[in-house]
Amino acid sequence: MSTTTTIVTRGDRTARRSSRRVEPIYYLFLLPTLLLFTLAITLPGVIGIFFSFTDSIGIGDWSFNGLTNYIAIFSDPAVLQSYLFTFGFSIATVIVVNVVAFLLAVGLTSRIRFKTGLRTIFVIPMVISGIIIAYVFNFLFSNSLPAAGAATGIPWLETSLLANPDLAWIAIVIVTAWQAVPGTLLIYIAGLLSVPGEVYEAASIDGANKSQQLLRITVPLVAGYVVINIILGFKGFLNAYDIIIGLTNGGPGTSTRSVAMTIIAGFNGGDYAYQMANATIFFIVAILISLLQLSMTRGRNAL
Repeated sequence: MSTTTTIVTRGDRTARRSSRRVEPIYYLFLLPTLLLFTLAITLPGVIGIFFSFTDSIGIGDWSFNGLTNYIAIFSDPAVLQSYLFTFGFSIATVIVVNVVAFLLAVGLTSRIRFKTGLRTIFVIPMVISGIIIAYVFNFLFSNSLPAAGAATGIPWLETSLLANPDLAWIAIVIVTAWQAVPGTLLIYIAGLLSVPGEVYEAASIDGANKSQQLLRITVPLVAGYVVINIILGFKGFLNAYDIIIGLTNGGPGTSTRSVAMTIIAGFNGGDYAYQMANATIFFIVAILISLLQLSMTRGRNAL
């Protein structure tokens, strides 16, 4: 990239204007990535939106039916239930993940022994496949915990959470949070380490205790990291699929079926166009959340 400088004279003022000229070689390097992105993501997305206005089952003949699929979605209790579960689960998981990760980050950045080793241990769940984690916890919730409840005489432990349609979502939140905490933890650690130590020293001189320093200094100074973690986490949890498949497969019944599971189940069941309309609506929701993220983080220099 080359830079040329032009001197512009206006009256008795001289302004120096710099213009950047992009070298053609940069476009050459950009072209393969742009081409792959278009063929793998953009083009299939456009085709999918096109078929959402048809009655296609994925193969064979089809015809246009306008907004019929979209109108039907807003009156489909199964789809509405999946959206309700997905948003409720995402909000609950975001709260749990951020509270736990922030408290762990505060502990792992304090003056304790072996904090480097502890950081390594706490980030291990991040590198394990979600489906493997789900199957392990499925065994724990279905066998180990009920056996422990029967042995200790604790009635509420004797029945698996995964078999209770009113409580199965709690198990999903626990397992999802267990995997998601490490990534959030690393961001919080970076934020806490960016706070100057002189600030805490000045607060100590003024008589502030640890709790006051945490609430009145640490939290305000890492607020940008909190916002980023909340929005990135919420967007990620909206796409929940593998952990739910491994834990409950959407059950009992359809009480824990997410939007992603509903869409994929429709594809496999010959409901292609209908679920493409559902996917398009979900895509618009994701875009709105992304715009919210940009508006909330605009002007922040936290990272």
